[in-house]
Amino acid sequence: MGSHVPSSRGPVLLASGSHDEIDDWELYLRSEDNLEIHRAGFKSTSMHNLSDLVQQAVATNAMQTGNLNLPDMTEDSSNIMIYQVSLKTPAQIDIVFLSGSASKNPTVEERISKLTGPMLSARLESKQKEFEERYDQIFNVNNKIDSKELSVGRAALSNLLGGVGYFYGQSKIALPKGFTQKNGDKYIPYWPAALYTAVPSRSFFPRGFLWDEGFHQLVIWRWDVHISMDIIGHWLDLLNSDGWIPREQILGAEALSKVPEEFVLQYPSNGNPPTLFLAIRDLASGIHAKQFSDDEAEKISTFLERAYIRLNSWFQWFNSTQSGKYEGTFYWHGRDNMTTRELNPKTLTSGLDDYPRASHPNDEERHVDLRCWMLLATNCIRSIAEFLKMDSALEKDYYKMSNQLSDFGTLNKWHLDDKIGAYFDYGNHTEKVRLRWYDVQDKDTMRRELLRETLQPPQLQLVPHVGYVSLFPFMMGAIPPESWVLEKQLDLISNTSMLWTDYGLRSLSRTSSIYMKRNTEHDPPYWRGAIWINMNYMILSALHHYSHEDGPYKGRAGELYDKLRSNLIRNIVKNYDETGFFWENFDQKNKGKGKGARSFTGWTSLVVLIMAESYPTLHR
Repeated sequence: MGSHVPSSRGPVLLASGSHDEIDDWELYLRSEDNLEIHRAGFKSTSMHNLSDLVQQAVATNAMQTGNLNLPDMTEDSSNIMIYQVSLKTPAQIDIVFLSGSASKNPTVEERISKLTGPMLSARLESKQKEFEERYDQIFNVNNKIDSKELSVGRAALSNLLGGVGYFYGQSKIALPKGFTQKNGDKYIPYWPAALYTAVPSRSFFPRGFLWDEGFHQLVIWRWDVHISMDIIGHWLDLLNSDGWIPREQILGAEALSKVPEEFVLQYPSNGNPPTLFLAIRDLASGIHAKQFSDDEAEKISTFLERAYIRLNSWFQWFNSTQSGKYEGTFYWHGRDNMTTRELNPKTLTSGLDDYPRASHPNDEERHVDLRCWMLLATNCIRSIAEFLKMDSALEKDYYKMSNQLSDFGTLNKWHLDDKIGAYFDYGNHTEKVRLRWYDVQDKDTMRRELLRETLQPPQLQLVPHVGYVSLFPFMMGAIPPESWVLEKQLDLISNTSMLWTDYGLRSLSRTSSIYMKRNTEHDPPYWRGAIWINMNYMILSALHHYSHEDGPYKGRAGELYDKLRSNLIRNIVKNYDETGFFWENFDQKNKGKGKGARSFTGWTSLVVLIMAESYPTLHR
């Protein structure tokens, strides 16, 4: 590989080389402005530590020369070249990669001209127009939003699609407690696997999350159903022989470099919400509704037929490993029942991390959100089995389980608080817990540690924390439109002392004893009050559903739908306008300000569907 970097105007050959697959190649920089170009070459086996290498090179050169330039030096056998371009703004530069022999016609200058300047601008404008026309056709937001909101929606979709990546590597699977490898490792490697997936945030969470991906696909399949099926297929190919999928895909050095050590190991006893069924159900429903062209419908049918055995295996894993003590009950396994450091033991497997559950985990627990995810999965597979005329015995099993999980009386028996009309988890629980500083003897030293103190023995009961979990039966459309329980759900949603804000619905009611409480000395509240777009989208979807169902609460559901939709769009657009970013979640107190990871275009991109009023199917 060669490299030439003078300070100049016009085309500058930065680097050149040859590769078996593309023949000779050259990399040019073109600008009519005065430039100063510096370079550095590094030898490295991966890209994840590139920032550190560059910063170290600049710092070393600064100490030697007094300037903050790259040192214009390359390491032996360098495989990475970094270029630093300095110029006065405003300015315009073009980077051109030419493959194939440069000696062939047209000339290099002609090829560069076609790929830069006015010709490039014209082609980009044409492609942008094509994108905008296709966006308008697919999402049909005319008369639903204003022009500023339209541009933010397009940016959200672009960023989500731009974050789709291909990853390859091996997950680390935790061994059972007490087991270790001969070399001392407490894990075994999963098989080497490829994953084509969207990611929550390319800069902060550059990896696949099973819980997030279903929400991503609600957006992506509407843009390109073929990309979506490819992504879903890659995820389903990660099923092991038991039907389990690792919930967090840390594949490759870059992904591993972004993950704290305590979250690296994946536990084969732990699940994650099967949100992929949200998108899969839409695909199946779309065929029924003749929403796709004949060619697309045929390809989707073939995909569903091939995916059916994996979906069945995945479902059976949930049904056998996450079941509760009584038939038809479920709870998220993997909570720490021995912890003394957490105010409320986390439930990472649910996707809702520190959302308050039973204070003292045991096998008596019943989690209402997992029951609802199982209802979604059951109905989805049952629908696919009927459509494809699959195994009749399995179809009968799913029909039976669907009826069981759809039974409104059983749902209310296990999870409903009749007094306030809210759905709750059930478990061994006490509200009388707190974090307190203790003096702890550690060998010859004394240190202070924040530990949980239980002031009253727990007992089996409903866990009285109103929040997103309380609304899961509502989100899934499991409440009959004429039921008084539906009115109570609307009361909870609209109550400003509980969930309602001008920026979206809080994750946890202000009346909760754990509202905005730290879970440990080092863990600030996460799902304990902040506004999250994925759950707001699901709630909005349910309001839209009930506003079109005959019943005494149809009008009120419609009014709340309009207000919540307006609040969510306005706040996301306002934050994007002020910061240039989409955010992980939003502050329920500080004027809806964006919080957490920025450049978070994962499920926050659901604003595209909120603007378009496009929602997942809530019933067969």
